[in-house]
Amino acid sequence: MSKIGLIIGREYLTRVKKKTFIILTILTPILLAALIAVPLLLSYVKSSEVKSIAVSDASGIYFNRLKNSEQYHFIPAKESFDTYKQKAKDDQGIYACLVINGNLNTDSSAQVSLYSREQIEMELKSFVSSQLENLVRDDKINSYNIPGLKQIIEESNPGISLNTIKWDKNGDEKESSSELAMIIGLICTTVIYIFIFAYGAMVMNGVIEEKSNRIVEVIVSSVKPFDLMMGKIIGIALVGLTQVLLWIVLIGGIIGITSLAMKDSVSPEKMEQISMEMIDQQGIHPSNISAIQASGMPGATNSEMESTDRAGNIIKMISNINIGEIGFWFILYFLGGYLLYASLFAAVGSAIDNQEDSAQFTMPLTIVVLFALYAGMYSASNPNGPLAMWCSMIPFTSPIVMMVRLPFGVPLWQLLVSFGLLVITFMLTTKIASKIYRTGILMYGKKPSYKELWKWLTYKN
Repeated sequence: MSKIGLIIGREYLTRVKKKTFIILTILTPILLAALIAVPLLLSYVKSSEVKSIAVSDASGIYFNRLKNSEQYHFIPAKESFDTYKQKAKDDQGIYACLVINGNLNTDSSAQVSLYSREQIEMELKSFVSSQLENLVRDDKINSYNIPGLKQIIEESNPGISLNTIKWDKNGDEKESSSELAMIIGLICTTVIYIFIFAYGAMVMNGVIEEKSNRIVEVIVSSVKPFDLMMGKIIGIALVGLTQVLLWIVLIGGIIGITSLAMKDSVSPEKMEQISMEMIDQQGIHPSNISAIQASGMPGATNSEMESTDRAGNIIKMISNINIGEIGFWFILYFLGGYLLYASLFAAVGSAIDNQEDSAQFTMPLTIVVLFALYAGMYSASNPNGPLAMWCSMIPFTSPIVMMVRLPFGVPLWQLLVSFGLLVITFMLTTKIASKIYRTGILMYGKKPSYKELWKWLTYKN
């Protein structure tokens, strides 16, 4: 086996065999799924505490029309404002005070204020403001004395649901989702951004560690500096690729299990069960089930039908996205972007002796990668715009920005040109980095300036 192959094997095996690598590889997809699912589930959990809102309604128009919820109850403010203020401060059964000091329709100076001992949560603010807005709107509509005006206004806002259909190369129609494509693109962009930094820094830290321990002096006595640098870069690249592939398998398994569970919820057996529940609970004759399903089921059954329909639509739209193509180009751009920046991080590591000095030289790289991340995020809303187009072609930003565009579809020639430029730039940066690495790897006790780095680049072999 060649010397560079031995270095690759050493870098790969020493990192893959670590317990931290195995644990993080397994736990990360689970933690990501929990990060999404747990807040979503907790958002449906409501506090059992009923919070009393004392209402001071100077006009007397609004209090009797405010509706309570399970969490918030409105009570009339029969005592002075200072009394309720003290009760709220002392936590004596009053959570907040709502003050409406006039007719919100006719009095231009009328205001609404919500006082509380604690910071008002958005849920309460939204609950109060939405009710008052509806009441004020209804009063305004009634003031025109036009029969049926409220119904006319409601019917004039039908709330159209726009379905997006995509034609494939054969002219077949497939239901698509811009929101889903954007989410997939942003996830891929974020993952590549994190990996470029994480594994690029791993290369730099490995070089600094070997240099500070003087191990590199022994290694370069039998291995060329270029072979050492490339072996380290490729070995860590294989570590990252292994982790990505394992994550794809684990995430695919999680999605597959979730999809099967969701498909089971919309199975014919489930539909029959829902129908039987309708018969038992609401006394609906079986012959009327199909008609009710077409028009929309009432109560809890209708909600269940809507949720199962949404689940089925999500599964269908995910299946219509070319996950295989996205995964293929993701791996290529992941490797290309990593190799491009890892060579530069290796050059930085060879030029310094400790972690404290790394900020000066990694700052330009950090700025470029951050710009690529922000360009990708802004391009998510317009993946074919000038910003997305050009940043997906520039090699230093293309690994991150191109991931945003892929779920929306990118012409093959643009992918080939973009990746070709990335490969050419990687070869050039590797050549430049090897010159810095060759000189800096054996230099100690002095942090080089940018002028000295330029001299290293101009040294002849």
